[in-house]
Amino acid sequence: MIHLEVVTPERKVFEADVDSVEVPGFDGELGILPGHTELVSKLKPAGLLTYHIGDEKGEMVISDGFVEVSPKRVTVLADRANRPEDLDLTSALAKKAEAEKLYQKAMSDSELDIKEVMAGLDRANLEAQLAENNK
Repeated sequence: MIHLEVVTPERKVFEADVDSVEVPGFDGELGILPGHTELVSKLKPAGLLTYHIGDEKGEMVISDGFVEVSPKRVTVLADRANRPEDLDLTSALAKKAEAEKLYQKAMSDSELDIKEVMAGLDRANLEAQLAENNK
């Protein structure tokens, strides 16, 4: 087992001993098992963290921040983290629609940061997908 802790500036989102974790690192997915080599990595602007406890799988949308790994511990310090039970499908779909509109606007408006807009759209899509799967 490896201890997983997911923290945002507002709260501790999740803490448990898990069998494995997949974290959306900035340079690609990181698969982490007990005994993993120590590392620190930046997180993707929007991604899906997956953990396994026995036959059960849990997921949450995380964005921006860092992951710190040691042989017995994984600590995720994210700007945002949402578990399925934190998400409302109606609200998630509304955020997704708004993010799609903003993306369309960003395609022709050089004032908007396209990378930031795309990260927001990715985050909204993941949250809507997770909320849909949880209903």
